[in-house]
Amino acid sequence: MFGAEFFQRAIIWGPVILFSLTVHEFCHAWSAHKFGDDTARRMGRMTLNPLAHLELFGTLVMVMSQFTFGWAKPVPVNLSNVRNPRTADIWVSAAGPLSNIGLAIIAGLIYQIVGTSGLSGQQPLTQILTAGVYINITLAVFNMIPVFPLDGSHILRNLLPPQGRIAMAKFDRFAPIVLILLIVTRVTWVVLGPIVYFLAHLFMGT
Repeated sequence: MFGAEFFQRAIIWGPVILFSLTVHEFCHAWSAHKFGDDTARRMGRMTLNPLAHLELFGTLVMVMSQFTFGWAKPVPVNLSNVRNPRTADIWVSAAGPLSNIGLAIIAGLIYQIVGTSGLSGQQPLTQILTAGVYINITLAVFNMIPVFPLDGSHILRNLLPPQGRIAMAKFDRFAPIVLILLIVTRVTWVVLGPIVYFLAHLFMGT
């Protein structure tokens, strides 16, 4: 497991994943603050310091999966502090995935600029940029799955009529188990993989 390929991925993919997760959680905290909830700010989560967002088990999974999967601590949000909880929940939840799409677009644009300069695709810079595109698109698409506790479940719940929200609340009790099964059986990647590849090639101009 801890061979040359592992250390190469650790050097290139590790920092990119850590940075992407940090920006993701920071944007959740920042958007919640803008809507009037300062819970995350008071708990020191409205920061770009990655140490504030690391979650022990998620970090261990990241290392054991050779930096292909992992997660950070969810940002605490108290919707009782905002005027319009449903609208706030939608935008606070969407802020994380949107930040990852933004990072992927930036990395893709820089990749194209570097490519036109004649640098080889094997250069460390282009490898980091490629990782930045794929990792951020994957984080964005994965988190938009409408299964609790992912961001997509919050967005969908607030867009549904009352009966739909009640049905989702009942499903939420089993949703984490369903999500784990989807990940373990790789169903998520079978479904989301083509979307990730399409967006990656689009952003990178390849």
